[in-house]
Amino acid sequence: MTEIVLIGLLAAVFYLVFRVSAQMSSLSGRMKSMHNQLNRMDQHMDLPEHPINDELRELMKEGKMVEAVKKAREEFGLSLLEAKEYVDGL
Repeated sequence: MTEIVLIGLLAAVFYLVFRVSAQMSSLSGRMKSMHNQLNRMDQHMDLPEHPINDELRELMKEGKMVEAVKKAREEFGLSLLEAKEYVDGL
């Protein structure tokens, strides 16, 4: 009897993990879409560039890529991947 309950609980856990994963994937896709839309809007608005970009470019020229990514993370509150993509895009 306890084996049946355990199997039922495991099935429920796997189902919940699957559902949460699917929802997170959906949200990630929506966020990427919004990010792309904001980037397109930014290109058309003629806004000044963030002043830290010059410092980040200088760090990259000096071969200090890790420091540039770290600085971008601190300044903008980005994840490691987001900061790396930001610095790579400069």
